[in-house]
Amino acid sequence: MACDREEKYDDLVEEFAGNSNVQILRNGHLVSRASSYIIYSVEAAAIGCVVAQFGPSTRLGAIVGGQTSCKDPEIKAFEEHLPSDVDIVSCHSLHGPSVDPKGQPLVLIKHRASDESFNKVETVLRCLQSKHVHLSAEEHDRITADTQAVTHAAFLSMGKAWHANTQFPWEGTRYVGGIENVKINLMLRIYAQKWHVYAGLAILNPEAHKQINQFARSTTELYYLMLEGRAAELRARVYAAKEKVFGAEGSPKWGANPLLRGDILDHFTIGRRPENSPPLPNNHLSLLAMVDCWSMLGIVPYDHMICSTPLFRLWLGVAEHLFRTPGLLDDCLRVGLEDNTFRRDDLQFTIAACGWAECVSLRQFETWRERFAVTQKFFEPRFKGAIEVGNAMMKAVLESDSVRD
Repeated sequence: MACDREEKYDDLVEEFAGNSNVQILRNGHLVSRASSYIIYSVEAAAIGCVVAQFGPSTRLGAIVGGQTSCKDPEIKAFEEHLPSDVDIVSCHSLHGPSVDPKGQPLVLIKHRASDESFNKVETVLRCLQSKHVHLSAEEHDRITADTQAVTHAAFLSMGKAWHANTQFPWEGTRYVGGIENVKINLMLRIYAQKWHVYAGLAILNPEAHKQINQFARSTTELYYLMLEGRAAELRARVYAAKEKVFGAEGSPKWGANPLLRGDILDHFTIGRRPENSPPLPNNHLSLLAMVDCWSMLGIVPYDHMICSTPLFRLWLGVAEHLFRTPGLLDDCLRVGLEDNTFRRDDLQFTIAACGWAECVSLRQFETWRERFAVTQKFFEPRFKGAIEVGNAMMKAVLESDSVRD
């Protein structure tokens, strides 16, 4: 078998050398047979069929990896369809396409490889100047579920809620200010990307299902407590979550300095706040639900900072800001119980969170795509200016000392 693969490789190299038409590289079998290092960068949902088609043609002794956001189906595809003499070293850059990779986490997974092959991959990828983090495929999927899947669900739900109420939140006076800037900018950032990036991470990652389901449950139960005016139960639940996630009074898990400085975020608003008009109080249901979700699942987000994405750092930063700023958390609870200003948005947010959770539990890629696409189309006319502001905000935060590693 190995000899046959070597002979086919030699024949194809001669064919390639004598053919000036570079379009021949579109032949995946030729690329597989001629390459000593291959990275599959396709949709997570498609990795199985793509590797099944081209994996058996892989060159003798080559190194193969993938860049999918969910490693469970990727590794299974490699194990099933790659020849046994091929080494497997996968990777995943934990940031979006518009973020400078310098200093950002890059996960490397030595699944089935010699030290020599793994060192070769590390050498090649050092050109990105990222921070290399060594994990197993299982550890990668658990951490990305903890840090990305639920975070994405929160912003996807915000977009659906604002879409359901046919509002661009930055055009009014309700969503203006530091925390609101993060919500709006990161929501638009997610909906400006390809739908399959988030679908694959949520639906194909077994670890993500329980997180997304719990987020929907936390959102629903907190919203019920607000609607029913059960102040004591709401306060007890939120403060219990605070203690589990952020630590008890006198021994907090957050650092001496906050992850984010509110004054930085205030510079990157899309809308315009009327002069001398403070932001409206908000119950920040999405943030309360996120912390409650972490609490229920026993997740301490600071444990994953070495593998955190810029988006997750920002989201954790605003959650920390809400829970560590004196008086702000109590004000949120009061608004949730007494003020109807955000009630319509909270209702649609709760419906949306449950909708995404059901979509994930049923493994419905087509439903996910349709849900995503219709809301993406609603916000699409505003992407250009908003994404520019969002990128500037992300860059400023990452370059400042306010985001700690």
